[in-house]
Amino acid sequence: MYYFPDPPYFLLVFGLFAGITCGLAFEATLKQQVREWSKNRSTRTLAQMQGIQLQLPFLGICGGICLFLVAGLEVFGFPGWLSFGTSMPLTLFIGLLVWSQLKSLLGQLERGGSRALDLDVWE
Repeated sequence: MYYFPDPPYFLLVFGLFAGITCGLAFEATLKQQVREWSKNRSTRTLAQMQGIQLQLPFLGICGGICLFLVAGLEVFGFPGWLSFGTSMPLTLFIGLLVWSQLKSLLGQLERGGSRALDLDVWE
């Protein structure tokens, strides 16, 4: 007789909690850096502001979401190796896409100010 293992509900909740908490830290750090740049208009570009202060919360988001995806797939009965093998590349790919989009948006903000990001102009 085969018994199904208990699903990792704790890891599911912990991954979601870690992703949300790191997301809030990422938001606060990003807002602070953009506000600081907007006030000073320093020669230090916004693209260069993406140091460890911004990368650490972003990596926390990616780690939390990867853990959430792994645990979520295991809840549905997938084996651990398959869950991890699916979640890790997916998280890395989406994380790289989001990070490149963030760099692009910060570059646009630096070149054209907040007017460059105003999407209501196109209506």
